[in-house]
Amino acid sequence: MEQPRLITDSFPLRRRPGRTPGKLKGRVKGRGYPRLRFRAPKPTEDPPSSPPTPDQALMEMLRRFDLAWEYGPCTGITRLQRWERAQALGLSPPGPVRDALLEHRDNPHLCAMVPLYPVAAVTVAKIPLP
Repeated sequence: MEQPRLITDSFPLRRRPGRTPGKLKGRVKGRGYPRLRFRAPKPTEDPPSSPPTPDQALMEMLRRFDLAWEYGPCTGITRLQRWERAQALGLSPPGPVRDALLEHRDNPHLCAMVPLYPVAAVTVAKIPLP
């Protein structure tokens, strides 16, 4: 039985000028690529710890503030900026929200709204093609 041939077998191998004899294009002599010998450096210090997650009552109060449209849109700004804008517009936002935001100013869980809410998954219906 005859072995299957490759399309490249039908073309003769040619040497290009300037190449060393014994080295053809696409052919690698030896074992191939050398193994990389890289070791990651050992960490010398502990990674910075994140601030503790605030209690659930505080998070629930901030969620209610986030979802209340009466204080204006919340896209692209922090909670404190939204509170200050609502106060400047005379919308009377709740005072405990501002107090909590100023108290926990260095906590990233409280500054922004984005990481708190899971993004809804979108499913695409599979429609058979005719």
